[in-house]
Parts: sequence; structure tokens; C-alpha cells
Amino acid sequence: MTSLETFYVLLTPEGQQLLAEFGREPVTRENHLQVASELRQRVDSDLTNAILETLVLRQRAVTKFDRASEMYFTRAGLEQASAEVVSTHRAHRYEKAGFTNVADLGCGIGGDALSLAAVSDVLGIEWNPLRLAMAQENLRVYGRGGNFHPLQADLIELTPLPVDALFADPGRRDDYGRRIYSVHDYRPPLATFGAWLGKVANQGLKVSPGIDYAEIPDNVEIEFISVRGEVREGVLWSGDLRTEAGRRATLLPSGATLTDEPVAPIAITPPKEFLYEPDGAVIRAHLVEHLAHRLDATKIDDDIAYLTAEQAQETPFARRYVLEDALPFQLKRLRQYLRQRNVGRLTIKKRGSPLDPDKLRKQLRLQGDEERVIFLTQVSGQATVLVGRDWN
Repeated sequence: MTSLETFYVLLTPEGQQLLAEFGREPVTRENHLQVASELRQRVDSDLTNAILETLVLRQRAVTKFDRASEMYFTRAGLEQASAEVVSTHRAHRYEKAGFTNVADLGCGIGGDALSLAAVSDVLGIEWNPLRLAMAQENLRVYGRGGNFHPLQADLIELTPLPVDALFADPGRRDDYGRRIYSVHDYRPPLATFGAWLGKVANQGLKVSPGIDYAEIPDNVEIEFISVRGEVREGVLWSGDLRTEAGRRATLLPSGATLTDEPVAPIAITPPKEFLYEPDGAVIRAHLVEHLAHRLDATKIDDDIAYLTAEQAQETPFARRYVLEDALPFQLKRLRQYLRQRNVGRLTIKKRGSPLDPDKLRKQLRLQGDEERVIFLTQVSGQATVLVGRDWN
């Protein structure tokens, strides 16, 4: 891991020259040792390791940040940092509310601060001095260093500060890198930010997308965010950052959003001509029935998040499939069914089924040129295989 002292060496003209020189080509598993050997002939091992780590992390960060090739990261800091498309989306809430003085509690390497600093002055609070130094440099890379004011402090000991609003991204891994699921075990615990409510009522708190609903505080809006179909995180909004919604699913980069306005109960029916597979954010926000109402669709089972309809409708909130058959699950029958149709390429999806898709694929022993999608699921409580094709 890069030390603070070595990080400052990276910022010198010599360090910048080496990063530029050795960053011309990707560092890969095949050439890693060669690059390390060439570096060690010119600089000490600490700087060699820092340069290699920086180059590798910059390569990984390109999926998160537009200017990753100029930024600085720790491994844990990059992993926890929100993607730029997400932090930009969140920053719009602060901008819309008109806040000009925002505290970023536990700012890490600055992934959220760089978007907040585009719309407000940001007080970046971080206990780890290396991450705080990286945050300063990363904000400079985006030309927003003048709006970022770093403060090294322990959030648990820190007295609430007089700011318009705050954003917080507590740590969700323990000392061994294992995920932390309960908000009571976050670092710091979520209750730490609750203690700020009397001073700063306008809060955005990043939480795990797998948060237990029983642990969600009262009087907040929870927003689940997915990026290109992958659920990335949840956010708890309070004060003037909260909307009238209690639950929200947002899809990025489109910005499509679905909320929990009242809807009538959705009927359970046998599968119809089309099947909808809701985005994970819709499922986590408990908005499957709200989506069904929009699509004039029904459910195939009370506990299964698949929807079905006679007509296909365009929607950003679900993937569509045209169904061909619904079969009670029997391995021999399914194998025969697919062989009769010359199916050799198969996408296997499951929801509400204990079956292992990889094991099932081997047991089916597929051959042929046709392609299908099968869904291992429940229909009105019965184990069923739905067979269809992608309709998107």
C-alpha cells in the first residue's frame, strides 16, 4: 500500500514523469514483472510499488471515472467510491435544493466530493490522511480544488458542523475486507449521522443496496440506484433532500425513475405471451407491483418478481421476453424439449428455484444452432420452466 510520504513523491516532477512514461501501455499480468524490474532499476522499491499500484488502479477506475487516467486511489478507496455517473446524479439533489455549503463525511478519495464540488462548496472530512490527500488531488484534476476544503477528523468524535447539508458514505467492510451488512456495524454506524440531525437535517446517506428494510430509519426516502442493469447502492434522503416518495428506483445513465405512488393490488395469472424481468433497483425498492400497473401486467406468483402481459410495452425498468412454453420442471422432459428444437445455446435464469444453472446446463447436454432463454421459477407455487426469447 502506498504511504503518504511516497504519495507526495508521486506528485513531484520525477513521479509525474515516471507515471506518464510507464502509463503509455497497460500493466497486465503478463508484463507486470517486467515493468516492476525496469522501475526498480531507476527508483526504490516503495516508489516502484506506488507507481505500479497507481497505474493498475487507474486502469480499473476507467469504468467509474471519466478522468481516471489522472487520478489517485487506494484499492479499498476505489472499491468503495461511487461511480461518477452516480455521484453526479446525487449532486443534482443538492443543487436543486440550492445548498451551497455541503459536508462530505468520510469523503475517501473524493469520488462524491468531485461531483458535489461542481454545485457547492464542499467540506471533505476524512480520518485517513492518505485518502484525504488523494481527494485533494482528484478534485484538482477536475478543476474543482478551489471548492474543496479538506479536514482530517474522526467522525465519531467530531461535533456537528454548521453546513447546509451533508453526504456520508460509511465504510461497509471490516478489517479483513469482508462485507458489513448491518447499518449498526457500518464504520461509523449509521446512528452517528443521526446524531447530526439536530444540526443538519438535510442528509444523504449511502447504504448497501442489500439493506434490511427493518434497519431503515423513519421519515426518510430510500432510493435504489442501478447502472446499466446492475444495482450499485441505496441512498437515504432526509430533510429538504427528500421528495414525497418513500421508495424510489432510479436507472442510470438514463435517469428513469419509479416511485411508490399508491396502486391497486396486482392479480396473479398463468404466464401470458410476454415476460418482464424487472431491474434489480425496482425489486429492491419493492416496486414490482407499481411497474406491473404501468405495464398492464400481472404476476405469475405472489413471491416472484416476474411480470407477464398479453402485449409488449417499451419500458426502461424491465427486460422483455416473448414466451413460447411453460413446463412443469422435469429434467428428462426439458432435455427432450430443447433437443427437438435444436437448441444449443441457452441462457438460464432463476428466481425462486433451488436449481444450480451450471449443473443443469451440463445435465441438459445441449446440441444445436438455436438459442433460447429459460426461467427456472415458480408459477402459483409450482416449480415451472418458462421458455422464451429475448425481445429487446
